Amino acid sequence: MGYPTQTCSSARAAKCASRTSCCGRSRTPSCGSRRPCGPTSALRTCTGRWSTFSDVAAASVGCDVATIVPAGFLAGGARRSGLLKRLASVIVLLPIFLLIVIKAPGWMFSAVVVLASAAALWELTRILEQAGRPLHRRLGVVAGVAVTAAFAGSSPMAPLAFPVVALTLAAGVILAAPLGRPGPPAMAAVANTLLVVIYVGWLLGYGILLHHTSPRGDELVLFVVGVTWVGETAAYLVGSTLGRHPLAPLISPRKTVEGAAAQMVASLATGAALGAWLLPSCGGAGAILAGGVLGLVGQVGDLVESVIKRSVGTKDTGGLIPGHGGVLDRIDSLLFNLPAFYYVSALTGCR
Repeated sequence: MGYPTQTCSSARAAKCASRTSCCGRSRTPSCGSRRPCGPTSALRTCTGRWSTFSDVAAASVGCDVATIVPAGFLAGGARRSGLLKRLASVIVLLPIFLLIVIKAPGWMFSAVVVLASAAALWELTRILEQAGRPLHRRLGVVAGVAVTAAFAGSSPMAPLAFPVVALTLAAGVILAAPLGRPGPPAMAAVANTLLVVIYVGWLLGYGILLHHTSPRGDELVLFVVGVTWVGETAAYLVGSTLGRHPLAPLISPRKTVEGAAAQMVASLATGAALGAWLLPSCGGAGAILAGGVLGLVGQVGDLVESVIKRSVGTKDTGGLIPGHGGVLDRIDSLLFNLPAFYYVSALTGCR
């Protein structure tokens, strides 16, 4: 069935075209609040190419071919699509994660964490390099992976070796700085390289340490990952549907106070539930305390990654995990929650 059209005078068509400058190749923010000519004059927004309807709309307003759809429709569809992608990724990855934590030998768990470290390091150094930040990328990736792998030491004295490893790698970065390509300031390159080594390699290594240094390592890992994941999911669902008040608009415009509150409530409740099931030695108060700490610290980790991404002008660090972005996007909260829970679990007797 065809769409009715309305003939505009040349003057009126020109006026309409000026009001709908988003039609065609040039898109401006004013599009969503302007009314084009003819019967298609409901509140519209341009999004891309769409045959037949856009041709009629373009003819009636004197613009190029454009997509005109009801305002708000695309946002809802994009939200549903993103949620479905997230759900599909969880359905695929959750059983694999549970098998690795519960059934796989310790060395395999360590290997998976080291691989995750390598992927996150590669993503982080890539976006920094693409933004023109001075960086010794290969050295940063190798050093970061080495630091994560160092946490796999099973000796009780292994934690004492970590500062030595870090200092050795730092010295290597400083010595290698003058050998890099000319142009980037040497100290800036050193700082950025050490940032990726410590931020990803060092912090993620606490996952291995948490798993290997306690007879309840499986339960500890399931607790911290479970609380973190449920809290993030609650923040996403509440923030995307009910969020009205920005939490940190200069850092992450999409994060809301409502989402942050939902994450805290969900983390406290999940901490209490998982504590009673997986870690009865924590006691009710200890489990709730741990859940609250993870809910708060996890949001800090999320905001830290947002600062990094905003500083280099990117939305996601990668696209390896549909609906979630890259590996670093998926583990940003865990990077802070793993070391936090390592020490909280020791203080509360959860181990």
